[in-house]
Amino acid sequence: MRVAIVHDWMTTLGGGEKVVLTLARALGAEIVTTELDPAVPRDAGFEDVRIRPVANLPRTQPWRIIAATRAFSRLALTGFDIVVFSGNWVVHAARRHHPNLYYCHTPTRVFYDLRETWIASLPPGQRPFARAWSWAHRRWNERALPHIDRIVANSGNVQRRILRYWRRDSVVVHPPVSTDRFRFDSVGDFWLDVSRLSHEKRLDLAMDVFRRLPRERLLVVGGAPRGTDREGFVRDLRPPPNVEFRDTIPEKELIELYARCRGVLSTSVDEDFGMTAVEANASGKVVVAADGGGYRETQVDGVTGFLLPPRADAFLDRISSLTTSELETRAEACRAQARRFDAKVFIEKMRVLVDEAAAKG
Repeated sequence: MRVAIVHDWMTTLGGGEKVVLTLARALGAEIVTTELDPAVPRDAGFEDVRIRPVANLPRTQPWRIIAATRAFSRLALTGFDIVVFSGNWVVHAARRHHPNLYYCHTPTRVFYDLRETWIASLPPGQRPFARAWSWAHRRWNERALPHIDRIVANSGNVQRRILRYWRRDSVVVHPPVSTDRFRFDSVGDFWLDVSRLSHEKRLDLAMDVFRRLPRERLLVVGGAPRGTDREGFVRDLRPPPNVEFRDTIPEKELIELYARCRGVLSTSVDEDFGMTAVEANASGKVVVAADGGGYRETQVDGVTGFLLPPRADAFLDRISSLTTSELETRAEACRAQARRFDAKVFIEKMRVLVDEAAAKG
């Protein structure tokens, strides 16, 4: 069976990119995307996956998103038995590609639940345009949704958003983590936060926590979406001296950090799924995260992780209370929990759904 996977863009390595790379390798599929940074599949260890870039996009937002939307609305692939979509703007390619299957990471949150907080975070002069654009592009996206044959949600949390905002049913298949690639070395002297530098990750809360924990260290690893001023984003967070930021790094280096960190922090509120939490558990590390969203699906609260109110004092108290010996004793329970989300489980479930969708076509 000939399968194409259409993904928004591959310019930074995040959870969505790991999903499509894993699925493409398993199905022998070709990935079609707007822009490709060759470092993304290389750093993730997927150099063998075929990827075809089809557009050059502007650097600045929202012109970049608008250009991607137009590119997908013109896309016309031939020679494939089924097309799998992944991302936000790819839905505009559905009209010309049937049968299809849409793996939804989340409805675009700045169009829905995060719209007002995102607009409020902008300079006052930009807010009227942002409000008008987000309203118009949301409706542009929603007009494309009837052409989607079937939706797969990456979590129960996202499944509920799909029903709430789109009035569509979906089936849940959690994202893949190759748990056997991760290992536990030691409980080190730094906390790790693996986050894309974007508004919804609430890194400002992480900065507040570690300003009040000067004897603890935090390492934040993650790239910024193309078109984002990464240095300006970090500067606006006003990180204290005990916080270090690194850009996207190769998967091997990230696995080393997981193996040697003290634990993994996530202040993202209502996280879609949270692959980094599963990667942390696969490394035998506990997760200290904001309560809600996908973390309620991946963590056993009080055992493999601690789900907290999104307040600096709650995070401060929990991090301060965790001793090295206590963190070491939780390693095996963490690894056992992570195996529930192994890549083999994801591949098996997605094969069935892809086969069913292709047969109906």
